[in-house]
Amino acid sequence: MNRSELVAALADRAEVTRKDADAVLAAFADIVGDVVSKGDEKVTIPGFLTFERTHRAARTARNPQTGEPIQIPAGYSVKVSAGSKLKEAAKGK
Repeated sequence: MNRSELVAALADRAEVTRKDADAVLAAFADIVGDVVSKGDEKVTIPGFLTFERTHRAARTARNPQTGEPIQIPAGYSVKVSAGSKLKEAAKGK
């Protein structure tokens, strides 16, 4: 399902216009991005998803073309965890 299909499904399910559904989806993405970028708290939708920023330590890797070791600096990543209801849906229950 791509974004336009998701917007259409949201509009049908919530009985709103596609424009309103798209605005809500965009606002949700902006809010999650803002909270995760700050890194001091996580966004949780109980039973569905949790978004949080995680720290990745510096590490040594290898250049796949030359085999030479390269240093990858420390940085941040995003961890997305599935909640219990989403896990049950994936099992087909």
